[in-house]
Order: sequence, then C-alpha cells, then structure tokens
Amino acid sequence: MTEHPAAPVPDRLFDDEREQRWRARFTATRMSRPGWARDAPDRSVYTSNSSGTTEVYVWDRAAGTHRQVTDRRSGTLTATLPPDGGTVWWFADTDGDEFGHWVTEPFAGLTDGATAAAAVAGVEDGYPAGLEIGRRVVAVGTSTDDGTKIWLHRGDGPPEVIYTHAEDAGVGALSEDETLLAISHSEHGDSRHPSVRVLRVSDGAAVAEKSDGEGKGLTPLAFAPIAGDGRLLLLHERHGREELLIWDVPADTERELPLDLPGEIVADFYPDGRSLLVWHTHAARTRLHRYDLDTGELTELPVAPGCIGSAEVRPDGTVEYTCSSAAEPPAVRALRPDGTDHVLIAPPGQRAPGSVPVEDLWVDGPGGRVHALVARPSGVEGPAPAVFSLHGGPHAADEDRFSAARAAWVDAGFVVVEVNYRGSTGYGSAWRDAIEGRPGLTELEDVAAVFDRCVESGLVDQKRCVVEGWSWGGYLALLAAGTQPDRWAASLAGVPVADYLTAYADEMEQLRAFDRALFGGSPQERPEAYRVASPLTYVAEVRAPVLVLAGENDPRCPIRQVDNYLDALAERSGIEPLVGTSQGDVHYQVSRFDAGHGSLVVDETMRHIATEIAFALRAVA
Repeated sequence: MTEHPAAPVPDRLFDDEREQRWRARFTATRMSRPGWARDAPDRSVYTSNSSGTTEVYVWDRAAGTHRQVTDRRSGTLTATLPPDGGTVWWFADTDGDEFGHWVTEPFAGLTDGATAAAAVAGVEDGYPAGLEIGRRVVAVGTSTDDGTKIWLHRGDGPPEVIYTHAEDAGVGALSEDETLLAISHSEHGDSRHPSVRVLRVSDGAAVAEKSDGEGKGLTPLAFAPIAGDGRLLLLHERHGREELLIWDVPADTERELPLDLPGEIVADFYPDGRSLLVWHTHAARTRLHRYDLDTGELTELPVAPGCIGSAEVRPDGTVEYTCSSAAEPPAVRALRPDGTDHVLIAPPGQRAPGSVPVEDLWVDGPGGRVHALVARPSGVEGPAPAVFSLHGGPHAADEDRFSAARAAWVDAGFVVVEVNYRGSTGYGSAWRDAIEGRPGLTELEDVAAVFDRCVESGLVDQKRCVVEGWSWGGYLALLAAGTQPDRWAASLAGVPVADYLTAYADEMEQLRAFDRALFGGSPQERPEAYRVASPLTYVAEVRAPVLVLAGENDPRCPIRQVDNYLDALAERSGIEPLVGTSQGDVHYQVSRFDAGHGSLVVDETMRHIATEIAFALRAVA
C-alpha cells in the first residue's frame, strides 16, 4: 500500500485567549436531553462527554443520583429504557463500526464481576434497524448484507423473525396495548420514500398497508398512547413537504392535519392522546407548538429563545427540551404547564464559551433559491478568507444551532458559509429530491452560486476560500476539488465517499439501498451515473491541496475506497503544494483514526479540528 503523508496535529492554533476559548467549547461537559421510562418517569437515561468520551449515563431523579453506565474505548451513542425502568439498554458495536446488538444491565448497576448481557438472546448481530420495547413484547430490527429482519420477543421462548426482506426496512411504532406493530419498508425498491405496514403482534400477520406511490414516502412516528387506541401518527408528503397524518388502523380511516405553518413539521402525541407536540422547522430554525386534535387549535409554546433540538412531554404535561443558537451553547430546559420555563439540569463544570450569531443569505441558484448561513468573525473586514462548510446527509440541513467547530473556524479568522444545497431537508420534498439521478454535481451547483454571491458582495476573498465537510459534506468537498478546481484554495474532506464504486461494494446494506434509490439503481444498472458522481473520476483535475480524514472502522464511507483515492492522488502531478510545511512540496495529507464514521472521543475530535484549521491556514497564507 502506498505510504501517504500524514497530516501533522499542531500543538496549538492561536494566542492564549483564543486557544483556551476554542478548546473550552469542546471540553465543556455536554449532555443529551434525558429520556425517561414510561412507567417510571423518575428514571432517566442520557449521553454525555463528561468522561472525555461520549458515554451512557442514568439519572435517578427521585434520589438525585447519576451513574455512568458505559466506559468503552470508542464511546457509546445509543441507549434507552424499557417501560419499567428496571434496566438500561445500549447498543454495543466494535470500535465505532455500528455493527452489533443491544445489551442490558440493571438500572442500579452491575454487581462485581457481572457484565452487560444480550438484551434479547438469539437476535443476530447487525446494524440497528429500529427498536420498540413494550411491557410484554420487544421488536428489534437488524440489517445485514442479506437485508432486514424484524424480530419479535414475546417474553417467553426465543425471538421470532416476523419480517424479512432484501430491501431496507425498520421497526416503526408499537401500539400502547402491544397488539399492533408498524414498520416502514421499501419492498418497492425506494428506501428514501418508504411505505408502512402494520403487523399483528400475536402472529406477525399483516393487517394493514399504506403506500402513497412513487416519490412520496410515509414514516410511522407513534401510536396514540392509550390502550385500545389504534391511531397511528404518520409523516406524509402528498403536498410537496412533510406533513402530519393520523391513520386509524382498525377503522382504516385517515385524517390529514394541514397545519398553517411554512417549512416542515414532525410531531408526537401528548400523554393524553388528545394533542400533539409539533416541531416546526423553517429557514434553519425550529420551534415548538401544541396542536389540539379536538379543536384544531395550534399554539406556539413559550420556550426559550433559540433553535429547538429534541423534546418530549412528561406525564404531568411538562415539556422537556434542548435549545441552542449559533451564539449560545445548548441547554436542557423544562416548560411547565403553567408556562414557567427553567433549566432542567446543568452539566457539571464551566459552560462552553459562546460565539457569533449567524446571518441568513438567500441566493438565486440554478434550481431555485438557496439558503445559506454566514458567520463573520468580529473585527474582520472583507474580503476575508472563508470556509464553505458543507453538511452531511445529504438529507439533513445546517441550522442556527451551536457548533464548537463553526466557532473554532470563526476564531481562526474565517468567514463560515454553510449552504443548504438541493438535497437538504426543511425546504420541501422537491428540494430534497432534486439530487436524484445526479447527486454531487447538483449540490455543487448551489455551492457555486453561493460562492459567487459571496465574492461579488465583497464578503470573501476569492483566492482564499476552502471547501470543507464531513460524511456527505466530505464527499462534496472531494468532488469540488476535482470539478471546481479553480474555486478552492484547499479541500478538506472528513470520512468522505471518495471512490463511489468501491464505497458501494463495501458500505453497510442500508446505505447501498439508499444509493440505489438515489441513483435509480445499482452501479451495475447505472454505471455512468455512479462514475460522474465519484470524486475518483476527477483526480486528474485536482489543483489545490487536499486533506482527508478517515476512520479505519467506518461502515458508511469505508477505508478501502479512501485508500483508492489517495493512491490515485499520489500518482498525480500539478497539484499546488501546501505552503508552510516542513515536509517539502506536500500536495495532500491524510489523518487516519481508529474509529468509525467520526469519533466520540473529545480529544480525537479536537485533533481533527486542529488539523483541519492548521491545514487551511497554510493553504490561504
């Protein structure tokens, strides 16, 4: 294998004040919103980086005690509680590879010498494909190279496979009385626009099916939280965006909920089943509403300023939620039924330092108006160096939320431009689906339109702009290096798709299904579409220095296809050397780390950010 130049990790980036500030944003203790056991709401579970690695913790609210549950080298991201709160479940993979099984241990902790046990013995290892834990039954989804299986464990005897298919599927929702299980599936071959099937728990038989046809997905969210109530809350996109639908499964009747709100929405039931908690996302901001199902009244909730993250309604009607903005770090808060709002729980230690706010930028692009967020360093006059930071997904979006990474780039003197290109969510189904058949190049047309506007307005220095991203954003950064070589002073790609054909062969089956839906077929069926979308195709056109950061155990953007790209890059000539290095004329560098699709270790994440910023500073010097 070719030996590739390793990217150095700088000891420091800035003067003392800025150095302390950017590191403090990463090392400050963060925590997710605590979820709770349905029948024991004083028992909660959350994740936190308190130990220096993201791990699972439990919180006994009545006793006021916290306990760290997991302690694994690469961290643990996913956990939940069963209804009685007697145990805690977490997903055990190997060094971030996402392949494994659910394990469980007592809420109070393991006794000496004991270890966490398989939560449902007999379920094969796989990539997670949904989980619903009832009082008497458990539904578990697993995905492997053979497709998806859904297992049902009824409390006695071994688990039973009640669904299996080569195409992607997943566990959706379990009815309150545990007689019905909703699943999403893509037997029609389009995992991006799934259908919904409801199975009878007693024997696994299908009792109902709903599909909205080509290009219109249905997503099961939750059954009404009332025993004997067969109402299933769904997301549909019949009118060009994701909206709400209630399907009464036993009666086979449905009710669309056309809420008069711009943007897109998602929801969950209040505990009484008579109202919905609604997340409303518009122009990169999310707020909360309550929708009364009896009267149709929609009321915005008086939550704290900022962009709302996760939220849930407790049995007493209190809404617990997270919120943040680009300028203010996240907080976990509680809105009581009387309208009072307060911090629910503050992580130990100093709060992360804040940053600058973001501004909205709307640009006319080739496929419609493109929305971007711009963060400007204080006291920096344009034209300034800039980083065009491209989000992953692709079906995601950059929002007005706190980002320690964005703040570090601002501290380094870069204008940060985040582009919600075609393919992003939150701007309607047509915008999200506009990349079908031609991913990669389509998004970069929107990035180019925003780039040109920023140059024309005098905001950024045309010759000192770098493109950066992780996952799909890393893929776009590499693709930009080869297809837009004259625009960028450097390309920085974290855990990217680099060689699409090899990536398809090696990636997890869920992503192969996604790619087939995105491209309109497999590489064998659509070879030219994959070829023109692959960064490897354009290696000969790369001119600016390239930095690649890659995880050895990544199941989404596997390491072999990254190595293929780096090998091809090593054979190139004509790439501009990276200035300011001690290694001579370095044209590209690589940073490999022993984890999966990114790292849950704080120190490792800071090394990645420091490596990126130092590389970019040399490139725009």
